[in-house]
Amino acid sequence: MNVEKLSRGRLTRWFTPVLVVTALASFSSASAQAQQVPALSTIRLSPEDLERRGQGVQQNFFFLPPGKTGEAYQSAGFFGQKLRPYISSSPEAVADLNKYRRQKTLYLIDRGLLLGSVAVYASQVFSHGDPVYFNSTQQVAAGVAVVSILATIFINRHTNEYLKQAVDDYNTGPTAGRKGALWPWLRPTGVGLAGTAQGQPVVALHWQL
Repeated sequence: MNVEKLSRGRLTRWFTPVLVVTALASFSSASAQAQQVPALSTIRLSPEDLERRGQGVQQNFFFLPPGKTGEAYQSAGFFGQKLRPYISSSPEAVADLNKYRRQKTLYLIDRGLLLGSVAVYASQVFSHGDPVYFNSTQQVAAGVAVVSILATIFINRHTNEYLKQAVDDYNTGPTAGRKGALWPWLRPTGVGLAGTAQGQPVVALHWQL
């Protein structure tokens, strides 16, 4: 009886680490494959839009919805409103799209101020009969126009990037490494068994720095 219990105890001590090693190795492999294999349902921007930079032109983006293939890109709308239903499941993507909408709204307000200041300036040129080019009203209008032009530079600085980031957030999902997921950093690069001086098996993990 004692021999049987002793054998079972030794078998349990060896079998448990083997199960742990197998489970860790399987989980590590599955996690690595999940990072390497792209999601099937992704949103694709047109090649021209992918090349846009932060200071690029302010025109509508074109995209392919999830599951669509080919070259039939559709417009995302001026505020990205046609893209919103497809990314609504990703809070990060929606947050970036809201930033894009905010920047586009500021862009419209800025354009309105510029056009309004130009119109006021022009209306003052012949308002008193003889041409006038720099009265007090025109000076204010010219100042507003200059401020508007400078504001455009800052407004357009990251506008395009926000929409591109929204698409990237949706495609990569909430487990992307840049969002602070800990497992890609903590996942061991190797799993195995090692023996102690007393002959007891232990699980050996190692990381590549």
